[in-house]
Amino acid sequence: MKIGAIIQARTSSTRLPGKVLKYLPYDSNITVLQQVIRRTKKSNLIDEIIIATTTDKEDEQIIKISKKEDVKWFKGSKENVLERYYLAAKENKIDIIVRITSDCPCIDWNIIDKTVAKHIKENSDYTSNTIERTFPHGLDVEIISFKALEKAYCEATRDFEKEHVCPYIHTTNKDKFKIAYIKATKELTAPDIRITLDTEEDYALLCAVFDYLYYEKNFFEAKDIIKLFKEKPWLKLINKKVLQKKSFNSLEEELEEAKKLLDLQELKNVKKLLEKWKI
Repeated sequence: MKIGAIIQARTSSTRLPGKVLKYLPYDSNITVLQQVIRRTKKSNLIDEIIIATTTDKEDEQIIKISKKEDVKWFKGSKENVLERYYLAAKENKIDIIVRITSDCPCIDWNIIDKTVAKHIKENSDYTSNTIERTFPHGLDVEIISFKALEKAYCEATRDFEKEHVCPYIHTTNKDKFKIAYIKATKELTAPDIRITLDTEEDYALLCAVFDYLYYEKNFFEAKDIIKLFKEKPWLKLINKKVLQKKSFNSLEEELEEAKKLLDLQELKNVKKLLEKWKI
């Protein structure tokens, strides 16, 4: 049984272009993607790491980083991430896929291994620590059996099922799969902490986190992050108004999210207009 981590990465992020190439710590020459790779390498259960990028010319920079960090890489579709994952897993003969995203530079290898162990013990099709949010945003791990990934690849038809890899499994067809999940222990329960990278505010926060923790302990853990936020609760203010990027099953769900964004920007008249139209 071969367990492989597939880390999706591209430079053309919509909200923060080139985010995986930004430096962490800020005054270092270590990219966000390198931090993700190096932290994932500390897993005791992962046999291989593959960086799944796109065929875009701009993403050649990601290939260079993959070679520098001595991990495999795969080029695939920019929009159809489900296909990219499936073909990367198939090419590398992976039986259990560990899905990691390159915007999680604080990913904790202990949580990765705990999730993988749960998946194997339960003999699940899909296991995650995000089905019920208990861990901080940015420590997300999804484990998928190749059989489940192949089924999703062959049967998924909706755009959001292809753009986000796992919705076909855990949302639209969850009754077809054996799904397991893990919850954070009491000391790691902090769903209000956001340490993922999607905006400039997120990057500012991550720079602060790495300044406080990295130089004392290069491979700081989730418990160190939570301890830092307890000592310096003002850190949460940096990206407090950033909403987590989501996938939506319907226009109604997307409109509800739009209303939240309008509230954050205090665009009350526009919100009232949407409600008046009863869209």
